[in-house]
Amino acid sequence: MALSYYKFMTAILGLGLIHNKLYNARHSHTHTVIHMNSAPLITTINSRLNGFTESLGLGTRYLGLLLVVVTAAVVLLRYLFNYSPIALQETMTYLHASLFMLGAAYTLKHDGHVRVDVFYQHMSQRKQALINLLGTVFLLFPTCLFVLIICFPYVESSWSIGERSVEGAGLPWVYLLKTLLLLQPLLLMLQGVAEILKNVLLLKTTEQNTEQEAK
Repeated sequence: MALSYYKFMTAILGLGLIHNKLYNARHSHTHTVIHMNSAPLITTINSRLNGFTESLGLGTRYLGLLLVVVTAAVVLLRYLFNYSPIALQETMTYLHASLFMLGAAYTLKHDGHVRVDVFYQHMSQRKQALINLLGTVFLLFPTCLFVLIICFPYVESSWSIGERSVEGAGLPWVYLLKTLLLLQPLLLMLQGVAEILKNVLLLKTTEQNTEQEAK
């Protein structure tokens, strides 16, 4: 059962990789490089982390489609045939949780989270980069570490007993579902590293541009 779930998630990531390559091929002309003279290692690491997050996010999109299909099936079976399979209902929970927990890093990459930017929007690009850098180091990382610390015993306990649904006909993968509590902060921290590198590169670029303008 667990192996089937892993194969499913691997397929989702594979779809994301394909989608990512197609997206890059179509939009490569719109990409701008902000670090012409930056260290190649930093650039490579940043690119790899962003590529992984992008692929995972694009693959996760298909979970939304599956969620719509499964929800429609549950409703139709319920009202047309008076049949409500527990496993199918729980599948909605698995898909919904996976969509948001695995897609959080992708949303961070595209700056899609809610931001109260009364002052931020009027700042210069350099100041915005500095705020993003400090926010990632002092807010994102501590929060993710806190979530990891408090959730690890909870997830470990679930794995130790091979926790499954309390319903007899339910899904037997509750321990995998709870593992998302660890995957989300880990993925956010990975993308957080990419955000740190991106903003460091941006700060270096703006500094170089300022020096050139001064000359």
